[in-house]
Amino acid sequence: MNRHNIRVCGPQALGPTWFREVQGVAFSKPGDSHPLVVKVHGLAPTLSSRLATLVEAAGGRAISTPEATGALEMWLSLDERALRQVVEALRSPALADALTLAEELAAALARSHGFVSPSCRIGSHEFAWDERTYVMGIVNVTPDSFSGDGLLADGAGVSEQDIERAVAQGLQMLAEGADILDIGGESTRPGAKPVDAAQELARVLPVIRRLAAETDAPLSVDTYCAAVAAAALEAGADLVNDVWGLRMDAEMGRVVAAHGVPVVIMHNRSKPRDAAQEARLGGRYVGVHYDNLIGDVLRELRDQVEQALACSIAEDRIIIDPGIGFGKTIEQNLALLDQIGELRVLGYPILLGPSRKSFIGYTLDLPPEERLEGTLATLVAGVLRGGAQIVRVHDVRPAVRAVRMTDAIRHMGNRL
Repeated sequence: MNRHNIRVCGPQALGPTWFREVQGVAFSKPGDSHPLVVKVHGLAPTLSSRLATLVEAAGGRAISTPEATGALEMWLSLDERALRQVVEALRSPALADALTLAEELAAALARSHGFVSPSCRIGSHEFAWDERTYVMGIVNVTPDSFSGDGLLADGAGVSEQDIERAVAQGLQMLAEGADILDIGGESTRPGAKPVDAAQELARVLPVIRRLAAETDAPLSVDTYCAAVAAAALEAGADLVNDVWGLRMDAEMGRVVAAHGVPVVIMHNRSKPRDAAQEARLGGRYVGVHYDNLIGDVLRELRDQVEQALACSIAEDRIIIDPGIGFGKTIEQNLALLDQIGELRVLGYPILLGPSRKSFIGYTLDLPPEERLEGTLATLVAGVLRGGAQIVRVHDVRPAVRAVRMTDAIRHMGNRL
């Protein structure tokens, strides 16, 4: 059976290009009597025709356009009653794929009203996803972070002074308003050299132990290595942030499930051959191809979520990350940020991590240490588009202020 990526929301949430026209055809506009817009990727032509007929019979509108894969992408404009009517009609079809589509539409409609789980306990703290945007502070116990904030000297081991500096940085971030600290011992910048598990553990374990002794704030370990994750969780970490989304180490899902902790599952198409370097602005990815950027990211993240569920990781323990900067070109990163709210259809809270990344530097022609304003702009965009429940940042104080103000604007708009 084919699976389809589906997005359901009100026209006002989708931006002007959605409600003006699609492929030159008048579609929907502000004040339209149809409060829902539905976007469906990956439709076979026969199923697309059947769906269009049902939508129009229910009083809605449907427009389809071809995708690069040969399938069709369809925009629907209709109200919730009509969408439910379409779902029921698809549940007793002649076409085999129609039942799959019916269940996907029903699930997407349900998740358009909220998350799979409205909250998640991380450590001793409850995170309510619709309450506010949470801030994760980055503690890089590395010598080669792209952002220039690595706490180790290049080629040196981890000294007591390094540990003290990392702990002090983490505690300062908490004082500035961070809700979580993310401790990492390996750089994931384009072109970075991997480190072995022993070296990674030597970097992160002393810091995690010290922070766990000095604060009850949730601690995250930034690793894709199951052995590192297991040791970090035993040392006091409360969350695993896996930039390869359980795909690099076959044991990671089992480790997360056994400890009962939340996991951040990132979308990642990084390949060393796609990385290009520039001394002043850093590494970036070039020549990366997507058939349909949002559709591909949605599909691959959904596959990774299903892998997590198959490992017995609970639904309320899953957080997704679109992987800004990981295997995406400058243009693709910008487009993904613009459409990030579409990922909410998966039903899981979203972590957004654009801080100081090279797509900001190349857009503004600025080195990492001068990317604060660009970072704040991306955070605001992510929050306003409903695509960020957690933001991962280097500069905590200004990020906290930016997202608090953005939350106030967004919540006031929802009340009026």
